[in-house]
Amino acid sequence: MTLAVVGGGSTYTPELIDGFARLRDVLPLAELVLIDPATDRLELIGRLARRIFAKQGHPGRVTWTDDLDAGVDGADAVLLQLRVGGQAARHQDETWPLECGCVGQETTGAGGLAKALRTVPVVLDIAERVRRRSPDAWIVDFTNPVGIVTRALLSHGHKAVGLCNVAIGFQRKFANLLGVGPEAVTLEHVGLNHLTWERAVRVGGEDVLPKLLAEHGDAIADDLRMPRSLLDRLGVVPSYYLRYFYQHDEVVRELRSKPSRAAEVAAIERQLLDTYGDPALDEKPELLGRRGGAFYSEAAVALTSSLLGDTGDVQIVNALNNGTLPFLPDDAVIEVPATVGAGGAVPLPVRPVEPLFAGLMANVTAYEHLALEAALAGGRGGGRRNGRNAGAEGGRSAAREGGRSAVFTALLAHPLIGQTDAADRLTDELIAHNREHLTWA
Repeated sequence: MTLAVVGGGSTYTPELIDGFARLRDVLPLAELVLIDPATDRLELIGRLARRIFAKQGHPGRVTWTDDLDAGVDGADAVLLQLRVGGQAARHQDETWPLECGCVGQETTGAGGLAKALRTVPVVLDIAERVRRRSPDAWIVDFTNPVGIVTRALLSHGHKAVGLCNVAIGFQRKFANLLGVGPEAVTLEHVGLNHLTWERAVRVGGEDVLPKLLAEHGDAIADDLRMPRSLLDRLGVVPSYYLRYFYQHDEVVRELRSKPSRAAEVAAIERQLLDTYGDPALDEKPELLGRRGGAFYSEAAVALTSSLLGDTGDVQIVNALNNGTLPFLPDDAVIEVPATVGAGGAVPLPVRPVEPLFAGLMANVTAYEHLALEAALAGGRGGGRRNGRNAGAEGGRSAAREGGRSAVFTALLAHPLIGQTDAADRLTDELIAHNREHLTWA
């Protein structure tokens, strides 16, 4: 089979390559195509990928190209791992919201909305080109914000499943604490992307979460950077992204006191690129572990293999709700265990969700709906039609007004913002820092 990776020039790609090489019996690749407009980085990483495949005895061919249409032509699956605007845009996402007293983060809050506005139109264009060149190909989305991006793909009729490494990370950590293999651990994982809770941890059918919290609660809480008392009171293990909600003001103070994560990652990337240039390097370097995205390669291999092999096994993915959580609309994208096969991902039944969690999920789902509307604002015909009927300048003005209104509404709906003054100021800042990516601005 042929697998294409859009964003193949990412410094993170060798993590994927390592997984493809090690798990070649699970996902037998005849060809891996890396696609990226950054040709210098692409060749560097492509050559490293070939060396990793050769060292591990993988018979597949590794190629690379900056031509998207040629790269996805004939692909059985396409993985999306792109970052529109690069680390520079991420740095902006993580800094200007702090000036307004709000969390600066690349997947939630105002920064997350900015990333969605930049990303959704690009991803939809890529998906349309995949549909033209390889209509049967599955799209596996690892591009953040995964929930909003996956919802955009599914709402436009694309064959897509969203993927995140939070669940597999918890599975591996819990297995290590329990002294069992990862395959022995199953999670009752429920929520939205980056807004999830582990409500049960089962080994051999038994829920061992109470034991985990009793014996390892301090270690789990330290890893999440949340109070142990909070975990005991909730009786669940929240995703570390819940810290932005449960400890918002404390996180804002912390983020204001140190360089952005984007700055840290950019420094790591510079070191990685120097390392990748070593012709003797034929494995992923240890430094890559500090880049983030642990275990993504294993999750990506498992999901792609199940979609293409029609295995019908259970994996935790991002898929359409379709009544699974009755308090959310059917077209919401949720992150839960699902049966995965040739027809896509079908969520398993979920026992009733506690109001504390369901309420926040419903709030964020409403925000994600409005965020997607804002991201699609530039693709609507309203402004252009007005331009033809009332003059070009009038059309542009209407488009700007409509776009700004959509951004403001999404920010006002977000539970981390929710105040008129803050939403107004954040709207202006978001537009100012992302004008080149907003067709209506």
